[in-house]
Parts: sequence; structure tokens; C-alpha cells
Amino acid sequence: MSHVGEQAILLHPSTQAQQSPETSTERWRIDAIEALFNLPFPALMHRAQTVHCENFDPTRVEFATLLSVKTGGCTEDCGYCPQAARYDTGVEASKLMEPEEVLAAAKRAQAAGATRFCMGAAWRSPKERDIEKVAELIRTVKALGLEICATLGMLEDGQAQTLQSAGLDYYNHNLDSAPDFYGDIVTTRNYQDRLDTLAHVRSAGVKVCCGGIVGMGETRRQRAGLVAELANLAPYPESVPINNLVKVTGTPLAEQADLDPFEFVRTIAVARITMPKARVRLSAGRQQMGDGVQALCFLAGANSIFYGDKLLTTGNPDTDADLRLLARLDLHRAEPDGR
Repeated sequence: MSHVGEQAILLHPSTQAQQSPETSTERWRIDAIEALFNLPFPALMHRAQTVHCENFDPTRVEFATLLSVKTGGCTEDCGYCPQAARYDTGVEASKLMEPEEVLAAAKRAQAAGATRFCMGAAWRSPKERDIEKVAELIRTVKALGLEICATLGMLEDGQAQTLQSAGLDYYNHNLDSAPDFYGDIVTTRNYQDRLDTLAHVRSAGVKVCCGGIVGMGETRRQRAGLVAELANLAPYPESVPINNLVKVTGTPLAEQADLDPFEFVRTIAVARITMPKARVRLSAGRQQMGDGVQALCFLAGANSIFYGDKLLTTGNPDTDADLRLLARLDLHRAEPDGR
């Protein structure tokens, strides 16, 4: 078997530069990332596992729990999202949860082994009064000693600073797709809006959780384009959730053809190689994956999962099933410091 293609990628000048993205002037080119996707599957897995072992204990997996603190009623038209008010998906709009309710949920998550607690609210962009209420939720949960993440839609600079002052550790705002595919999925905001929010989060000193969704009908090159956007952020995100489309009746993508599961594994591997020090999270869509595909994702460099019975409004493998699978794979919970 020829190794010429792999050797060319290994010698690509941007590969080494991406080890220090804060100071790098080099960028991952889409062609180079697509070449990673095109590697023979064993070669890609070997390279991803090598990078993973160089940067993390490969037997440790971060447990994060996601709670929808304000569900439904969103004004946007994201084609995958059951929380969009314009789609008939059976999701009822709700008000922001009270601090006591959120605290009780956080305590349950912590008791089940979660080390990061993520709060999601279905807003296009929160109002100032919303930010103050979420800041109160952050302070309430932070007292438990958990890492705190929030996903609230688009933020302005001052809003990000308010959340940081309340104790927010991470802010999630996914790019969703490559720029040239984005308009096929979302029309109510543009790509730059997402990048601007990430810039506000960074300027406030909050870590970034940012990934995307695959299986929405994009090409392999467009998957490479998504990874390029993420890997070329300076610095790249500390957490990178890779979501497999969860098809929900009533949304425009409800009838989208399934993505080949090995293509999903390839995406995990390429994310690991291009963002070596990031937590790569095996995120939405795990419920539809068999244990074997999940195992391959861990081998490909995934080292974080959402842990609990629900991801905002869609199902997730239950905690007992997760623990049994991890035990069979000799994987263990990572502590907040990564051990």
C-alpha cells in the first residue's frame, strides 16, 4: 500500500504550526483537511490515536450534562432544530427555570459523575434581563464546584463579560457547518454573526465550546470546511462537540438520509488531528449509534460525552448504559483537570 498521501499530509507546513494556534500564522487549508478525510481508514485512525495519546490520557473521558433551562419558542429557522417556533415538532415553549430547579438538576448530575454542567436556552439572542437571570443561575450552580457552560444564542461583548463575572467557564456557540453550506440550513442569521459571538466570548476571558453538525446533506469537502473553520480559530476551541444529525419530525431535515457511521468516525478523527489539545465531544446522535461505532469514536480521539437522558429536547443514552459501555472499553471518568 502506498503511503505517499499520508506522508504529504505529515509534512504539510501548517500541521506543526497548529500545535501552537495562539501564535501561528499558518492555517489549515481545506485541501489538507480533505486529504485527512481521504486517508485509508486504518491510517487515519492510527494518526488520530497517536495525536490523542500525545495530548491526553486516552483512557479518560469527560462527563458533561446538558440541561435546557428555557425550551422552545426560538424565532430562528435552523433546519435541524425542534425548538424553532415555526416548526410543528411538539416542543412546547417554556419560561426560564428557577434557580432552585436548576440547582437540583445540577446536584443530580454531579452525583451521577458529571464534572461539567451545561445550560441551554432557546434564544436567538438574550435580552439584558435574561443575562442577569442566567448569571444568577451560574452563581447558584458554581457553588457546587462544577465547571459551568452556557449556550444562549448570540451575545454582545458586555453580555459575555457579565456571564464571565458570574463564574461562567465555557460558552457554547456552534458554527454548525462550513460557510458555503450554512445558507442551506439557516437563513435568519449569517455566519459572521456566529464568529462575532465567539470573539465576544474570547474577549471576556471565557473558554469556547464550538463544533458543528454532520449528516445534514453536506459533502465530505464541506465537512472538511467546517473543521477548517474550527481549527483556524485563534486559538481553536477548548471543547469541540461533533454532532450527528438527530432527525426530528416537523423539521426540514426530518427526511435527510443517514450519514455513513464511518464518515462520522472520520470526522471525529480529523477534529482530533487538527485540534490536538481540544476536548472532542461525542455529542448529539449517540442514541442512534451502536456500541461499536461509539467505541471507534473513542479510538478516533473523542474524549468527552454528554452524560444524561436528554440533550435539550432529544434523547441521549441513559447513564447506566454509558457506564456499562465505558467499563467494557476500560475507559474512566476524567477529572476537571483532565486526569
